[in-house]
Amino acid sequence: MKNKQKAIDFWSISKEYINHYLPDIRKSSNNTISAYRAGINLFIDYLEENKRIRRQEVSFEDFSRQNLKDFMDWLINEKKLAMKTVNLRLTAIHSLLEYASVEDDRIIPLYLNARTIKGMKVNMNTIEYFEKYQMQALLASPSSSKKSERRNQMMLILMYDTAIRVQEILDLCISSLHLEAEVPYLTVYGKGGKYRNIPIMAKTKQHLVRYLKEFHLTGSNNDPLFYTVTYGKIHKLSDDTLEKMIKRYALLCSGKEISMPSDSHCHMIRKTRAMDLYQNGVPLTHIQQLLGHENISTTSGFYAFATLDTLAKSLSNAKDDVAEKRWIDSDTLAQLYRL
Repeated sequence: MKNKQKAIDFWSISKEYINHYLPDIRKSSNNTISAYRAGINLFIDYLEENKRIRRQEVSFEDFSRQNLKDFMDWLINEKKLAMKTVNLRLTAIHSLLEYASVEDDRIIPLYLNARTIKGMKVNMNTIEYFEKYQMQALLASPSSSKKSERRNQMMLILMYDTAIRVQEILDLCISSLHLEAEVPYLTVYGKGGKYRNIPIMAKTKQHLVRYLKEFHLTGSNNDPLFYTVTYGKIHKLSDDTLEKMIKRYALLCSGKEISMPSDSHCHMIRKTRAMDLYQNGVPLTHIQQLLGHENISTTSGFYAFATLDTLAKSLSNAKDDVAEKRWIDSDTLAQLYRL
């Protein structure tokens, strides 16, 4: 039988990592914590089912390089998980081992060996976003004759203007809005438990003022900005409600012979706004701030590529004489011809 103390140390350190370190020290979002917990639990399940190690006896010694390689092979070939999901599971294990190695230096060799296992190469798919005519059609889809449709249109307008995530718009309340400020803005509670302020355009402010008069004449500042009423009580909308809404409006547009993406979803509105700003020359650092990306590499990884239209405009604006002068400039040549 395995050393009982080692098993206790594993469960003690792992629970401290999940329940204290991630939420309280790292300030990780609930989604990140859930994903990491799922990844570690899946590895424990794998050890029990495939390596015949009883879960109550699991220790950090079971996080060997060979076991991790076998685990990844199992995820890919048996569980048929996507490469990005496999990488996320591996990231969770790497992160746990890094934390544990600080708590107990005997785990350092295991952590270093685990770090030699790299994630799977994931091909970057073409970014999904709505073309200008598609976004316009989507914004015009809700009917003005129904109250719920007027609410939906306000959500679409705000999602596009601010490029906020689905969960972020669902979490908005009345106090999130600052319409009387010199520069109107809203405060968003984003990923990682971080707040950010996003300016609101003048037209969007006008829409919001009308919306508040219809939907929030009474009530608390803590009431959700967008809601549904069930049995006389206000409830936040679910993310399923938003996804179904987008798909329904996309279907309506298709019925009017407007070409729409085959799998329209809410996150495409966020990407559409970011792409529109990028194509209009807004610096990536500003787009990063709008989107709430912690690292500029996240932003550039999604948006910093030239679309056919953008590339064509750049090429047409290029002047051969300027390019020629740069090539014969002595400083430029000195930079080119050096080791």
